[in-house]
Amino acid sequence: MKCQKLVAAILGGATTFAYAITEDPVLETIVVTGMRFEEPFADQLSGISVITRDMINESSARTIPELLTQHAGILARDLFGNNASSTTVDMRGFGAAAGQNTLILLDGRRITDVDLSGVQWSAIPFASIERIEVMRGSGSVLYGDGATNGVINIITKSPAQAGKSGKISVKAGSYGMAEVQANANYFSGQTGFDITASRFNTDGYRANNQNEQTNVQANTRWKFSAGELALKLGIDRQEIRLPGARLVQPDAGINLVETDPRGTATPLDYASRDGNWVAVEWKQRFSEADVNIGVARRTKNQKSFFDFNGFPNYRDGDMHMTSFTPRIKLPHALGGGSILVAGMDLYRWNYDLQTSNSPMNIGQPINQIFSTQKNSAWYLQNTTYISQATSLLAGMRNERVSMNAYDVYNDAAPGGIFGSAAPPGYFARSRNAYELGLHHKLSDNFSLNGKIGRGFRFANIDEIYESSPSFSNQFQFLRPQSSDTYEISAEHRLGKGRWRMSIFNIKVRDEIHLDPYSTGIGNTNLPPTLRRGMELDGKWKVSPWLVVNAAYTYINAKFLSGTLDGGVFTQTNVNLADKKVPLVPVSKLNLGLAWTVHEKTFLNASIVYVGSQFMDNDQANSFGTKIPAYTIADIKLIHTKGPWQVSATVNNLFDRDYYNYAVSSQFVPGRYNAYPLPGRMLFLGLSYQE
Repeated sequence: MKCQKLVAAILGGATTFAYAITEDPVLETIVVTGMRFEEPFADQLSGISVITRDMINESSARTIPELLTQHAGILARDLFGNNASSTTVDMRGFGAAAGQNTLILLDGRRITDVDLSGVQWSAIPFASIERIEVMRGSGSVLYGDGATNGVINIITKSPAQAGKSGKISVKAGSYGMAEVQANANYFSGQTGFDITASRFNTDGYRANNQNEQTNVQANTRWKFSAGELALKLGIDRQEIRLPGARLVQPDAGINLVETDPRGTATPLDYASRDGNWVAVEWKQRFSEADVNIGVARRTKNQKSFFDFNGFPNYRDGDMHMTSFTPRIKLPHALGGGSILVAGMDLYRWNYDLQTSNSPMNIGQPINQIFSTQKNSAWYLQNTTYISQATSLLAGMRNERVSMNAYDVYNDAAPGGIFGSAAPPGYFARSRNAYELGLHHKLSDNFSLNGKIGRGFRFANIDEIYESSPSFSNQFQFLRPQSSDTYEISAEHRLGKGRWRMSIFNIKVRDEIHLDPYSTGIGNTNLPPTLRRGMELDGKWKVSPWLVVNAAYTYINAKFLSGTLDGGVFTQTNVNLADKKVPLVPVSKLNLGLAWTVHEKTFLNASIVYVGSQFMDNDQANSFGTKIPAYTIADIKLIHTKGPWQVSATVNNLFDRDYYNYAVSSQFVPGRYNAYPLPGRMLFLGLSYQE
């Protein structure tokens, strides 16, 4: 089971730095959905950053995670540097558990699943994105399970906004990369559609890391009196080879990170994914009340093969998710005027997994795991405008989860002689979340904000299917995780720029911990942890042609007390008191500039520094080697002539050697596995837009 858990982990995996040299848009014209309804940005409490379409086009980032890391408080960990195929986004320092503590949404619907395969970032083409909203702090009242430290909502294009247009773009670059994206939009009268298709191919920086990705997304709208109906669908297909880690063992004279960073020790490993989704959303205004009803269905099939040095493991998993999310926004007269948002979230996942020792033998699987998870929740959130300068937010949520799981074992299956079946399991729990926030404007350009909140997370199926001390399979249900967040922030808009500072404190109890490196204890709830930090970002318009911007993040993530029991193949009774959480750098610094070289020529440059961090599996902080600090620079040059646009991007401009994920050994002192990331890369792009 440990190798299966490790496979799942491997497969998973605020000011942006791409500003046009134009005046800032008037805040009231920017619409966001932080309240689960479209609202003017100026009416929102602090903590929301918006990455606009123009920022995406001008940025040197190649993927959504790269774009997000240009924000304060957000870090990305990547295993291969190959189109974000195995990238985890970490907001405010959750380390190895980051992927399950930041909720990712697509048009307001969660795409963070109940397994550990991770969000398929590459399944969302850049050409289909209208904007990205980053909501810091707990989002558990409105969004529930897994929104421990924030929510990232990716909003796709609306046909009504784009009118009649079309665009095709091609890109080619290092390591055999080739990409084509096409977008068409039509809107006339009350009906329209927007469709985006893309195809991506690359050999990858590493050996055995070829990647092929195909995506199609469509959005159809019908507008009518005081409302609209939207039908959205998406298809994504991926085939990827997996090069594995590079071994470092100093006492044996082995350092493949330096001597052969592009090599592979796993030439037979691969994975594939087929995903489909469809959603229907109805919006209607009745007098002063706004009603929104959404229904969605999403499916995915994932296959993977890992040779494991002659002990092969093949997995074939299917997941089906259905959601029903009705909600209402109702103005009322409490205080100086209030807005109440109320709703329900009903989700159901069916997850079936078959395991074998070969794709040829999957018709006779060793284990078949069947599970069902149901989440049902209601929530209320009220914003009262006490005065023109002061508003108060208060909300609460109740969510219940229930899980049924059983395992069928076939000892006659090829390779099944040493297996076992987990006894059937059932789990049901309920948790509450709350949030209180206060926003006060000292002037038109300066505001103070404060909020407190409680969030929660339930363990998913990959975090409960484990082996017992006698190495037999079992479902080990963990306690729900809870977190208390306190945050204060200030925002100041100047004549030629702006700055924002946030200070936060997050205390987590019963943190759910994936432990694929030990045997016989299962995954576990950790002792209490504390994350304290500061986010500072700003932008300054030096001249009509030049804008500079910067962001600094400080995070102190540590265990408060307790021990880690360990197991047969790990250290035991590890004292965690005051130890740093692995995979969390203390400091991150971003610098950037946007320069209008000529009326039609634009240059964007960015530099990111990420401090050193303890390796995964080093909760004791005693391994002696850390993931080294690194600094990466990117540039992008864009020239436009009529409907044509040409671009040149260089990532890792100075060809730095680096990696941002490594796992330490608890058997051999100084031994670890690391995942080197690409050196200098050049990409050329050409697009035509009507």
